Amino acid sequence: MTAAKKRRLREDLFYLICNDDDDHDEDLEYLLLDTYQSGREMPNTYINVEEFSDEDCLELFRFSKQDLFRLHHCLALPNIIRCYNRTATTSMEGLLIVLRRLVYPNRLCDLREFFKRDEPEISVIFSTMLEMLHGRFGHLLDMLDHAWLDATGFADAIHSKGAPLQNVWGFVDGTARPIARPSHNQRIVYSGHKRTYCLKFQSVVTPNGLIANLFGPIEGSRHDAYMLAESQLLQKIENIADGNGEIMCIYGDPAYPLRPQIMSPFRGGRLNEEQRNFNKSMSSVRVCVEWAFAKILYLFAYVDFKKNQKVFLQPVGLQFVIAALFTNCHTCLYGCQTSEFFGVTPPTLENYLRPAAQ
Repeated sequence: MTAAKKRRLREDLFYLICNDDDDHDEDLEYLLLDTYQSGREMPNTYINVEEFSDEDCLELFRFSKQDLFRLHHCLALPNIIRCYNRTATTSMEGLLIVLRRLVYPNRLCDLREFFKRDEPEISVIFSTMLEMLHGRFGHLLDMLDHAWLDATGFADAIHSKGAPLQNVWGFVDGTARPIARPSHNQRIVYSGHKRTYCLKFQSVVTPNGLIANLFGPIEGSRHDAYMLAESQLLQKIENIADGNGEIMCIYGDPAYPLRPQIMSPFRGGRLNEEQRNFNKSMSSVRVCVEWAFAKILYLFAYVDFKKNQKVFLQPVGLQFVIAALFTNCHTCLYGCQTSEFFGVTPPTLENYLRPAAQ
């Protein structure tokens, strides 16, 4: 309860007590009850999902009404969430604030009327929810020991779409996300190749459409090979093999080195017909990693709005990571272009959103 509301309640109580009248008894009881309940745990919220239609939920939050409740249940967040400045919110309201903020470029003042909260409250709830979601589910984009990761089945699906290799279970690639020009240390985040200020991420995408691993952010001036080394991705996938002990690998573009766990196209300008056909066939299936990045930006366009990505004012990298997490949740519920292309069904939302082992 805010200080202003407490002051008003005290003034009303003082007036009713001083004017002791039977007509005011009910008002006095109501105020006493309201004063008691105001100190309880439940914060005031002014948004109710039930008031929205399915079409409105899909447009405003990217999930249908029923799936919003399902997502909220699977996240298993505390009913009441308190921020560092003691601002309180329900977990459902916090989830809606995060989704609405990420869905499309907006200002905090645009969300003030929607959520009936002041801009500082929305900002601190948004940041707190990002940190809480990453703390609980960040491992889903870091580790590669997922129960749903069927390397042999994924390799068969990729090979059936024309890939000459039979042991490739996923695809790796990097992306540069443009940001606003920082006020200092500009050279660190400037990419000469992209000709822009950016942060870089590296992802591994599987045929079911999920981003199995996401590393970043790192400075925009770094090369993809540096990201590969820093992410320790090769160490994470070295134990992935089929039932016969055959090494399984991922496939990347020419920027990645040739290793037992990672394959890349033939390089050079003098390639024979067989090598060119190999590169063309693998490129036709590797494009799915670009589809995954495109889906993040399609669903959550806020992370693609360069002018609002200010590294010294907000957690730009964390916003993209959480957008990727919710994109995976969206794929679990509705599928995606990649899963349809390879004919591999993603896991259910309940099987995907498993909290980290304590």
